[in-house]
Amino acid sequence: MGSEESEVMLQLAAEAFQAGNFDLASEIYQCQAEGARDPRGRQELLTRRADALAHSGKFTEAFAVYREAADTERLQPSQLQRLTDCLLQALRKQGPGVRRSGASAVENGLASCLLCRSFLWEPVTLPCGHSCCKQCLEGERTPVCGACQGGKAAEGHRVNVVLSELLSRLYPQLELMGRLRREGKRLHSERREEEALAKYDLAITIAPGDHLLFSERSQIHSALNRWEQALTDAHTACRLQPLWAQGHSRRAELLVSLGRSEEALREYLTALSLDPDCPHARNEAQQLLSQILAPVSEQPLQVLDHSGILSNRTHLKSAITAATTPGQLVHFLSRSRSDLALDVALPGFMLLTSCLLPGAHQCDLGVEQSALLKRKRRSSEAEEEEALKRARTDAAGSEDEATVDPADVECSLCMRLFLEPVTTPCGHTFCLQCLERCLDHNPKCPLCKEELSEYLVRRQFSRTVLLEQLIHKHLPSELTERQQLHQEEMDELSNLNKNVPIFVCTMAFPTVPCPLHIFEPCYRLMIRRCRETGTNRFGMCLGDQRKGFADYGCLLEIRDVKFFSDGRSVVDTVGRRRFRVLQHQERDGYNTGDIEYLEDVKVEGVAELELQKLHDSVYELGLVWVNSLRPEQKQRIEGHFGPMPPKETQIQWSPNGPSWCWWLLAVLPLEGRAQLPFLAMTFLRDRLSGMRKVLLFMSQGRHR
Repeated sequence: MGSEESEVMLQLAAEAFQAGNFDLASEIYQCQAEGARDPRGRQELLTRRADALAHSGKFTEAFAVYREAADTERLQPSQLQRLTDCLLQALRKQGPGVRRSGASAVENGLASCLLCRSFLWEPVTLPCGHSCCKQCLEGERTPVCGACQGGKAAEGHRVNVVLSELLSRLYPQLELMGRLRREGKRLHSERREEEALAKYDLAITIAPGDHLLFSERSQIHSALNRWEQALTDAHTACRLQPLWAQGHSRRAELLVSLGRSEEALREYLTALSLDPDCPHARNEAQQLLSQILAPVSEQPLQVLDHSGILSNRTHLKSAITAATTPGQLVHFLSRSRSDLALDVALPGFMLLTSCLLPGAHQCDLGVEQSALLKRKRRSSEAEEEEALKRARTDAAGSEDEATVDPADVECSLCMRLFLEPVTTPCGHTFCLQCLERCLDHNPKCPLCKEELSEYLVRRQFSRTVLLEQLIHKHLPSELTERQQLHQEEMDELSNLNKNVPIFVCTMAFPTVPCPLHIFEPCYRLMIRRCRETGTNRFGMCLGDQRKGFADYGCLLEIRDVKFFSDGRSVVDTVGRRRFRVLQHQERDGYNTGDIEYLEDVKVEGVAELELQKLHDSVYELGLVWVNSLRPEQKQRIEGHFGPMPPKETQIQWSPNGPSWCWWLLAVLPLEGRAQLPFLAMTFLRDRLSGMRKVLLFMSQGRHR
């Protein structure tokens, strides 16, 4: 076959592989490999064929071809990336892993870290409201949840003071366990292994269901070259937290140290199926596959079980004669270590090689022996489950007996029970409304005075989830009372007839935009309350030296708010309804008033015809005046208020009258005191007549 024809066939094989036609790709690569003369080129073609077989689920044939390729030269780990992906995909189909799922010893008591699933030691609250161990966040870069970015989001955040003290009170035993664990880690870092081991032994007696204690004690045993004890602890950690990727990765490292490569491979693949973002596990899995598929002459003797059975690859080949099904490989990889140990110890058979050789098969056990093994297996698993259940009960027991004093969860600003608690980056917790009110006056933490300017810009005031849950669990009646009081306050604030907030500033008109620059603390509070109640509305009135503000105004609706780091904001509002003030009042530094809304009186018959005629003539006068403005003036007006609204066909449809009237009043060069009477008029005829006089006066002045 010529080189050009060979290139065409290889291109066809690549396209077939890309399109998912793996059988065709395998056949082409096989034909090309048979005619290849260069050993390395032949190995590359065989590897591609094996990749195609693996993608089609034919693992038995794929392993045979991989081994054939390795006879030329040992396969590099990078050449086995596709095989690793296929094995992972097969594992996920059998039982998809959920990252950081599973039960923990303190999960029922709420006090578990979202990352390590152990007791929440030195809790740091993220901007999303979730809390994790400080040490976990320092080493974590993957997201804790969809709203934050793990360790990156925790930069600059300190321990949550209130939550830390509350957890210590509720979980004294687990808090002691956390202290012992921290001391053990320190001693281990100082290479004082025996002392560290004593700390972990004591911690495990307090919390025998904590998987992290066993995992970290396993590392200490490894440092002391106690491999079997290290492996036992790693196995216990995986049993306590079966869907913890790091636990399986740790167990795999120990299995590699013991020379049990095939079991280690299964653990690394399990870790990857639980946490795909684990490059270490992927690299190690590919390295192990490279070793397993190496020629027999390169295979070292390996310890396969605790009974000291030794075997090499040649012996295993000769022990197996029948062919396996493609599914047995995945079945093996998904089995538990206890299952594997039973199978390895069976006389005359090593199921371990079912993931490596295409000729492995399961032995045929007698009925009695099979039943006995099943009973032993069920008994062992039942004992472990019972022990785990007792551990969880003991861990949660201290919380059930503990009580929470409402004073422990009071806001230091309002001296009431936390409502919607939020935690600042400096670790202090306040009610959401209390914190925002303080930040209106000073963009610093009310307690430690740390700068919170960036916090103000983001406005990510997420509630501290765990603190809310603990209050709900331990102080339900107090929380209900606090919520009822808050709801009463919100109901009072949301009333748009009584105590309506009044912004004393300028004239505002219905349907006309009114952008505002908010910088005074009292108005910051007023705008925030309007948004919290859901009304998004407040009144706008001119100032009055005697009463404080005028008797007539316009209700504005908030459309958008843009915040700045110093607490200032730009509020985009638009006019909605006119009102008359019945009573002038004040609340928390800003003005309020009891109001009644104004509507135009509708007319019919001859009066309606005359009104329509007046309306049309005034509209034409207004249009002439607008068009007479200089281009720069007109552009500036339209940039601020928008273009002049078109003439409406139903002039009495709106209770405020035609929109163009209010737009024209807003842009006419009149003082606020001259504009105010138009806002108070309830007859459209009177408003149009007054505007006609103004337009005629301005037209006469222009002609002079």
